[in-house]
Amino acid sequence: MSEPLLSVTGLSRAFGAVRAVDDVSFTLPEGGSLGIVGGSGSGKTTTARIVVGLERADEGEVRLRGRVRPARARGRAERLARAREVQMVFQDPYLSLDPRTTVERALRETLRLHFPDRDPVPRVRELLDQVGLGTRAAGALPRALSGGQRQRVAIARALAVEPAVLVLDEAVAALDVSVQAQILNLLADIREQTPVGYLFITHDLGVVRCVADEVLVMRHGRVVEAGATARVLAAPHHPYTRLLLDSVPRPGWNPARIAAARQEPSSPQATPTQEA
Repeated sequence: MSEPLLSVTGLSRAFGAVRAVDDVSFTLPEGGSLGIVGGSGSGKTTTARIVVGLERADEGEVRLRGRVRPARARGRAERLARAREVQMVFQDPYLSLDPRTTVERALRETLRLHFPDRDPVPRVRELLDQVGLGTRAAGALPRALSGGQRQRVAIARALAVEPAVLVLDEAVAALDVSVQAQILNLLADIREQTPVGYLFITHDLGVVRCVADEVLVMRHGRVVEAGATARVLAAPHHPYTRLLLDSVPRPGWNPARIAAARQEPSSPQATPTQEA
């Protein structure tokens, strides 16, 4: 069996008395797509930030193609190499883009930083075409773009360094439903064209259903259920997964009951489970 693209083992991270991440493990195959889902405070974003390198784990390790990603890079060259391995796309593209920098300049600066010996011009055109913007958007500032266009720019900038893993932290949560569909279709196209692996961090089971081959359900920092997305969403084993599914609006939906159920402590019988 080939080595997984990304392997996370026994991650734990505490903030004071709160264990934000508690013994989390998972793998992501080359070209695969894994969704990590849970409500606020579940630990999914902290897990993602540890994978990227924005947070340090108290315990556990992250391996990329079998090699341990160190908690801290030494020197500029190692920091850049580390950044090229795993890139992150954030929820609000406007906050992640420099409002004074045009789309083309942002992409050129990224390319010159990571690939100083390459001519950035053809790659900029390629990236803009890849994310469905074209050269017309090259001279635009972020404020002149729609939310969906800005997220396309953020994705293009992340792809510019040719990452092995792309972490998307609620990357479509701030967009209108129709624009969400466009971005999800774009990500599906990119996945077909490149070997990049996706790690989706989301609270939206609809997004998970569309983009993830496998899903991890987190609650209070722990993995409570994991497996193939179709199986988990069709026949969840854990009460919290069923609660998340019940939270999706539909005829007869009772938001007050769902809100009350979310406040209840975990049942002693509801022990965390994880499938291979």
